[in-house]
Amino acid sequence: MSDRLPGFATLAVHAGAQPDPTTGARATPIYQTTSFVFNDADHAASLFGLQAFGNIYTRIGNPTNAVLEERVAALEGGTAALAVASGHAAQVVVLQQLLQPGDEFIAARKLYGGSINQFAHAFKSFGWNVVWADSDDVASFERAVTPRTRAIFIESIANPAGSITDIEAISTVARKAGVPLIVDNTLASPYLIRPIDHGADIVVHSLTKFLGGHGNSLGGIIVDAGTFDWSTGGKYPMLSEPRPEYHGIRLQETFGNFAFAIACRVLGLRDLGPALSPFNAFMILTGIETLPLRMQKHCDNAKAVAEFLGDHSAVASVNYAGLASDKYNQLARKYAPKGAGAVFTFSLKGGYDAGVSLVSKLQLFSHLANVGDTRSLVIHPASTTHSQLDDAAKVKSGAGPDVVRLSIGIEDKEDLIADLEQALGA
Repeated sequence: MSDRLPGFATLAVHAGAQPDPTTGARATPIYQTTSFVFNDADHAASLFGLQAFGNIYTRIGNPTNAVLEERVAALEGGTAALAVASGHAAQVVVLQQLLQPGDEFIAARKLYGGSINQFAHAFKSFGWNVVWADSDDVASFERAVTPRTRAIFIESIANPAGSITDIEAISTVARKAGVPLIVDNTLASPYLIRPIDHGADIVVHSLTKFLGGHGNSLGGIIVDAGTFDWSTGGKYPMLSEPRPEYHGIRLQETFGNFAFAIACRVLGLRDLGPALSPFNAFMILTGIETLPLRMQKHCDNAKAVAEFLGDHSAVASVNYAGLASDKYNQLARKYAPKGAGAVFTFSLKGGYDAGVSLVSKLQLFSHLANVGDTRSLVIHPASTTHSQLDDAAKVKSGAGPDVVRLSIGIEDKEDLIADLEQALGA
């Protein structure tokens, strides 16, 4: 090619991949192996000492996974990436590099219910403390900052409500506090929003959702923006201090603008072990090749369905940022001009019972706990994904008792509307 930068669709197909040098295979092979042969003793020592890049053991890295990592880093505009077993695993590995026992991180209240549970309960056993803020009130993030704050965590498009977060404004708070901004970009995908362009330092995804796109493989990924100076203020000893397990290497000093991705691999993934299987990496890579085609169809369908629901007599309200009347529409125009995503919620006039009833009457929509599938999906969060929260917390997170969440697929929109019409009528 010429010196021109490849477009998004080209990167989605080609980034990170070359024909297999041994066989000439065009598709990235599945390197279904646990370990890799060293050239000699010196080669082995250099790999284990972080003096050379290469493959040691699939828990730490694998050639199939490496293509996936390079591709997502290219799509997000980052310097490097690390693939792991799930989105939850990505969050654990990220925060392990940033937090010591007793440290805090600030998180938006509007998050996936599983993340709320992980942050509020599971992380307590590590001594990591979450402080909640309101993504609609940027000042609440400023008020939450303390000397123990080590990171801010938000979602670009919040799950389940589909609300758009003002990334740039919260990035300003993070810069002032001297901490990195972590953005979960799962619901947007880099096709709609690239958080690094708006001030994010770290991006995480559940690859299980839109990037993989077909509901067949679990995975997560961490993207290093290469924008944060980990040596400032002594807040991040995992990156700035000598690592005894690597003969005193300082990761920030040695690896520069991809030091965080390296730390996640050689300190997090190596010791915690949430490795992504090469087979799942292959499946997710295949899904990413059609990401721009799928995401545009998802968004076009979602807008049509949201408009239908907004006019239905059984519906109290629709929360979809792609509608001109929605409170997040201006943010959607700024951050996601190609579409406001495919996941949104609506409230039923019949409350909790109506929500439970609706999901049982839909025929084309699948009732399950996932989003980002080619198929259209439905769930009643208050009785499932957010059931562990009290009623007040459910409402704050956008999952009140009358709320139903849809993940709109790539079927014909007329069929989706017909299915909703019959279920609402019933």
